[in-house]
Amino acid sequence: MRPEVLFPLFAEIRTLSGVGPRIGAAIERLAGPKVVDLLWHLPTALIDRRFSPAIASAPDKAIVTIAVEVDRHVPAPNRRIPYRVVCHDGTGALDLVFFNAKGNYLENVLPVGEKRVVSGRVERYRDRLQMTHPDHIGRPGELEALKRIEPVYPLTAGLTSKPLGRIVSEAVRRAPDLPEWQDAAWIARKSWPSWHEALVRAHAPEEEAALLPSHPARQRLAYDELLANQLTLALVRRQRRGRPGRAIVGDKSLRKRALATFGFPLTGAQETAAAEIAADMESPECMIRLLQGDVGSGKTVVAFLAMLTAVEAGAQAALMAPTEILARQHFATVEPVAKSIGISVALLTGRERGANRGRIYADLASGATSLAIGTHALQQEAVAFADLAFAAIDEQHRFGVDQRVALADKGRSVDVLVMTATPIPRTLTMTAYGDIDVSRLHEKPPGRRPVDTRVLPVDRLNDVIARLRRAIGNGARIYWVCPVVDESETLDLAAATERHAALETLFGDRVGLLHGRMKGAEKDAVMARFSDGGIDILVATTVIEVGIDVPEASVVVVERAERFGLAQLHQLRGRVGRGERASFCLLLYGSPLTETARARLNVMRETDDGFLIAEEDLRLRGAGELLGTRQSGLPDFRLADISAHADLLEVANDDARLIVERDAGLATDRGSALRTLLYLFERDAVVRTVRSG
Repeated sequence: MRPEVLFPLFAEIRTLSGVGPRIGAAIERLAGPKVVDLLWHLPTALIDRRFSPAIASAPDKAIVTIAVEVDRHVPAPNRRIPYRVVCHDGTGALDLVFFNAKGNYLENVLPVGEKRVVSGRVERYRDRLQMTHPDHIGRPGELEALKRIEPVYPLTAGLTSKPLGRIVSEAVRRAPDLPEWQDAAWIARKSWPSWHEALVRAHAPEEEAALLPSHPARQRLAYDELLANQLTLALVRRQRRGRPGRAIVGDKSLRKRALATFGFPLTGAQETAAAEIAADMESPECMIRLLQGDVGSGKTVVAFLAMLTAVEAGAQAALMAPTEILARQHFATVEPVAKSIGISVALLTGRERGANRGRIYADLASGATSLAIGTHALQQEAVAFADLAFAAIDEQHRFGVDQRVALADKGRSVDVLVMTATPIPRTLTMTAYGDIDVSRLHEKPPGRRPVDTRVLPVDRLNDVIARLRRAIGNGARIYWVCPVVDESETLDLAAATERHAALETLFGDRVGLLHGRMKGAEKDAVMARFSDGGIDILVATTVIEVGIDVPEASVVVVERAERFGLAQLHQLRGRVGRGERASFCLLLYGSPLTETARARLNVMRETDDGFLIAEEDLRLRGAGELLGTRQSGLPDFRLADISAHADLLEVANDDARLIVERDAGLATDRGSALRTLLYLFERDAVVRTVRSG
């Protein structure tokens, strides 16, 4: 059970005073539905109202707090002209300006002949100083109270600064003092405040420096979040490794025959990764390993060799991919080699039906089929294996944890290999997996050609079309990737459909269209025409980001490239350079470019190293956008900035491992406080699995 001391923080937002249905709905969209969500909604700027000059010396555009006397009201003759209240002090005049104002209200709060204190931004207009819609209006005795620093919070539609600031302040006042969960020596070394004090200070910044990730209060809160993350992963890892495993030892006979069939040697990185995976499988502990491989680095081959190890040991293996296109691509790579060495492989997606599906089910259940490749259809209740010992999950960030577990539960003590073609910086790998074992494929197989990357403004579209005509005349095949539009599948499809129609008027029926809403058979038909040369240009959404392998394709055009993440651009570029032809990637951008977008496109032009690109993406955009998709599988940190707090993540990782080694049941005094930390960051399910809990 969640500790009672935390109950006030996990009450609904609407239990805070002044939060009705409309404001409550806006806050839920912005921060979340619970009071604790507002604690994590930190200010991003501040307004300093301490500056209190005389009217005559008030600088243009400055935020000031001034005591004035009200002279007269000048009501607006019509809606297009603002209502003015003329005021003065001993040095000059100030006009208070209000649009769509209610005269009666203003006459009450700003009565003629009385003194008032106003605070807001002043500006010069026709040689007069004015303040439009003062942020605060008070009586003379409130001058000192108004001369303060005010935090500025991110907003959303239907929410303004003043009520949000007041509501956040109430949420912070609800925060209790909690027992210290951090190591005393570590806290002293960093000179960090307690959790409660850090929270109060973070929401009441006294200077610009207090908004930086390096400020002690922000560091403290970030480290708490990182420790909760790393401790969660360490506890889950310990529980998983505590399960009885099985040693999967093969005689290498199938692997040797497969290697002879490939017709090319493995790269050094592939050999190393294959050996690491084989060693894990031979261990009596359950394996969980991440295989990171850049575009075209040969992950499928490494996974296939591990699958053969399971078959050599008399068991079965499965490979699950997030899309039917990718599953069929893996099957096309694996099936010919498997067939040549006498191993049966089944492909199971949503498309297999009737008698064919029943036959696949029966052969997997009996053990007649050794290898299964498919989509999430593999984890359906009707699918049973005779003895599943190894499972590979490709593009793992597109699956939830539950889906990965569901496949592993099809067997006994299944060894799991998760794979991604999206290189993830080490710091982010740690946040998603803790100290999971990682194999990296840094090398590209022989024959992969470098891709010449060009960056062009979208207004040079006619030049691009002319270049494509020449390329098609020389036998090239071309991908044309349409822009991401507001991360909306409907709008993305509209963009692709519109571009397809435009290119069709220029190139006739030699242009195809591929998008995620097409049925499987339609996708296959379009891809087959493109592969066979029946169409020259394939217009597509990012559905081609992974799993498309057409060696004859040698040009990829990415329209409005500035809208894509670096990792996505790298994946899209990886669709070409797979054959004998010189290959090109044309990145078309819209103007004006932000500095970040310009830097991102420069990185694409300067390097094709996916791991370097991932590190640059983290540096330029932060962890939240790294994979160019919200379904990245990476934790959504509210307080920690992985690019700024990487050193704290390393310490949190070490601390979490030490905690689990010494007090896996979280039974000590610090362990009890750490349980509160886990509940505070909503890791309830993990606390329940702790042995003493």
